[in-house]
Order: sequence, then structure tokens, then C-alpha cells
Amino acid sequence: MTTSTATTALYTGEERSKRIFAIVGASSGNLVEWFDFYVYAFCAIYFAPAFFPSDNPTVQLVNTAGVFAAGFLMRPIGGWIFGRLADKHGRKNSMLISILMMCFGSLLIACLPTYKDIGVWAPIMLLFARLLQGLSVGGEYGTTATYMSEVALKGQRGFFASFQYVTLIGGQLLAVSLVVVLQQVLTEDELRAYGWRIPFVVGAAAALISLFLRRSLKETTSKEMRENKDAGSIRALFRDHKAAFITVLGYTAGGSLIFYTFTTYMQKYLVNTAGMHAKTASYIMTGALFLYMCMQPLFGMLADKFGRRNSMLWFGALGTLFTVPILLSLKSVSSPFLAFVLITVALAIVSFYTSISGLVKAEMFPPEVRALGVGLAYAVANAIFGGSAEYVALSLKAVGMENSFYWYVTVMMAVAFLFSLRLPKQAKYLQNDL
Repeated sequence: MTTSTATTALYTGEERSKRIFAIVGASSGNLVEWFDFYVYAFCAIYFAPAFFPSDNPTVQLVNTAGVFAAGFLMRPIGGWIFGRLADKHGRKNSMLISILMMCFGSLLIACLPTYKDIGVWAPIMLLFARLLQGLSVGGEYGTTATYMSEVALKGQRGFFASFQYVTLIGGQLLAVSLVVVLQQVLTEDELRAYGWRIPFVVGAAAALISLFLRRSLKETTSKEMRENKDAGSIRALFRDHKAAFITVLGYTAGGSLIFYTFTTYMQKYLVNTAGMHAKTASYIMTGALFLYMCMQPLFGMLADKFGRRNSMLWFGALGTLFTVPILLSLKSVSSPFLAFVLITVALAIVSFYTSISGLVKAEMFPPEVRALGVGLAYAVANAIFGGSAEYVALSLKAVGMENSFYWYVTVMMAVAFLFSLRLPKQAKYLQNDL
């Protein structure tokens, strides 16, 4: 019996349809959350002078990247608050609150006065809005990963759970695509004056639509589970599941770092290091992100067939071997097509991880602390290594040590490989389809 046939036999047509609708509903909200969050990264080139006046473009980008990183520092708090909320009061409630918070943060950035208008209060308010968004996204990842893993069809969990990153990448893709459209209809001066605000308005409006969609989701936790004395307890998490938490923390550190290196930072890298025009860099990233998004279900199915642990090991090994050669080649690349190919190859390596990222984490924890364990471990590693990727890269470039960043990413990929070795061949939770 094939995997597909076996999966079909487990569910009635109605149950299968409900589960697929739940995946769509949860992932659509995830798309909006990440669109709102990534718009900042793709618009930073245009609004940096408005909040951080300076004669040095690299210094401006360092400052905006610092605020970007500050949003990541809120993720552990968001992972803890929303993880506890999801385990104790339901996944659905947690997802509804997180999307509302993201909506408010985006709307605030869209309406912010500039440094010229209110002085130092402008970057302070920008920082506050990013902290709100960081808190929201910190809770979004763990809850959505948990929810989608729980409703995914057995035997095809890798495939269905991969849609978390389909929509996460889709959020990036829509963000960069909107920037590309604005680049076509507005001049450079118009983009710097007011055009950069438009994507934040779009994001806030889309969040309201997502709120409506998420209201129809079915809760995956039972009343008995939510009333468990250990539900959402950080004490219970570290008392009974410390080893699992450390393992997730270990491979997420490398995964987050390389993910942000080849996605959000890459547009700036092509402009600031390779010397490409901003429009050219946007075209390259639009195409690469689209292919990356399409890769996720394919790599998810690959993991269903050959095992999640094997996918994680390939991720760590290939990332260790090819990060430095790819970044060095991109540093001196002159052909946009070659840059596109190199970035696509790098993203294919990252896909071994991202396609099953949430699922591999969810399989490590029991349901009463699953959202907390997934969300907090991811948020801590993401805040330290993912959120700082741009800041570290630009800071090293500013002092003439840019190549050191390439080796930093490589070392963290080796760490991810070592922690992936700790993954069990047969997961203790959600294990039926391995």
C-alpha cells in the first residue's frame, strides 16, 4: 500500500477536507504575519535616511538592521507568552491575538513621522513598532507550527507542514514583489518620500482579512489537555524536556542564520557588496524566492519518504560545505543570472531544513507544552542568530572583515549538523508516519 493510499484510508473525505482547510486557514494568516514583518527589510533601503540621517549608506543600513534585530529580541518573550497561551487556552486564541498585534505594528510604522519632523522620537517610535511586531511573530511561529503539525495528515505530515514555510516565504515574496511594483510606478525620490509607507498600509489591511479567516479554524486541543497542570508551564518544559529543548535550540541557530542570510539580507548584499542596482537585486530575489517557495512541498515529500532526520543531516552537511564558496562567488558576481542561480542553489540547501522545520520541532514535545517548547526554542535561537544576521554582516563589512561573516555562518551550519545527529530515528510524539 502506498503512502498516499494509506493516508486516504485513515480519513473520510469530509475529515480530509476539514484538515486541508485548517492548513489553508492557518497558513494564510502566517503569510500575512510574515509579509508585515519582512516589508521592513525590503523597504529599509528607502526609509533609512528618513529615520537615521547620515552621509554613509552602510551606517544607515546598520542602524535599520539594528532595529530589525531588536524586533527579533522580542521573539523569546513572544514565544513564551503565546506558547503558554496556546497550550493553556488554545491554539486558535493565540493565533487570533498575534495577528491583531501585527496589524497594529504595521499601521503604526505606516503613519510614523520622520526624524525631520520629530527628531529622535522618530527612530524610538520605529523601534517600538518593531518590538510589537517581534512579539507577535515570536508567538506566531510556534503556535502555527504546532497547529499545522497537529492537523496535518498522517503519512504526509512533511508535505502538509511544509506549507508553513510556503506561506512564510510567500510573505517575503509578496513583500519584495510589492516593492518591485512600486519601483516601476514611483521614482526613487517618491519611494524615499512616501512610497515606502504603502506596503505597511497593505500589510495592516491584509491582517484584518486574516483575522476573519482564522476565526473559522477548529481548535486542536481538548479541554482536558488545556486544564493539565503542566499545560504551558515553562517549569514542566525544562524539568521534563530539557534535552529536546536544547536540541531544537541547537539546530535552529544555524537554520535561522543561514535562512536570513540568503533571504532578507541577500538583497542588501547584492546592492551593498556586489554593486548591483536596487531594482536588479529585487528582480533576482523575487525569482529566487518564488522557486524557494515552490521547493518546500517537494522537500517536505522527500522527508516523508526518507525521514526527517536524514533531511536535517543533509541540510547541516551541505550548508557547511557550500556556504563560503557561494557567498564568495556572489561577492564578485557581475551577471544577474549567475547571482540568481547561486542564490537558488543556496536556498535549495536551506529547504532541507525549512520544509520540515516546524514539524521536526513539534515532534519533540508532548501536546501540553508543544507550542511553548517549539515557540520558545525557535524564538531564542532566531533572536540571537537569525535576527542579528544583517547587523553582524554589515558591521563586519564596515570594519573591512566581511569574509569573516561567511565563516561564521559555516561554523553555525556545522553546529546544526551536530545537533541534528541528536534527533531520534523514531520521534516520540506525532511519530506515526515516520
